[in-house]
Amino acid sequence: MGLFGKKKEEKTACGCAGGCNAPAVDTSRGIFVLGGGCAKCNELEAAVRAALAELGRQEEVGHVIDFVQIAALGVMATPALLVDGKVLASGRVLNKDEVKALLQQA
Repeated sequence: MGLFGKKKEEKTACGCAGGCNAPAVDTSRGIFVLGGGCAKCNELEAAVRAALAELGRQEEVGHVIDFVQIAALGVMATPALLVDGKVLASGRVLNKDEVKALLQQA
């Protein structure tokens, strides 16, 4: 609203409210947890790291918090697990054994 000299608030895609123009993360290769950084997202990330350790894999786990990019990937419920550009699970926290099974299939 431009009345009475008030400035319109601007929102950023990354959600930081700092006006940054953070580039989108390349999610076509690798393992990513998608979500805003809440406790459930962090719990899923811990399960993914534990599953990778048990499988003896030394891969990095990324975390995408940009809801615009998450929605562009077709994910409407977080937390979600993305492996090599494919959404393997969304909307719930997987335990370590479920993550291991999904990673072995992928």
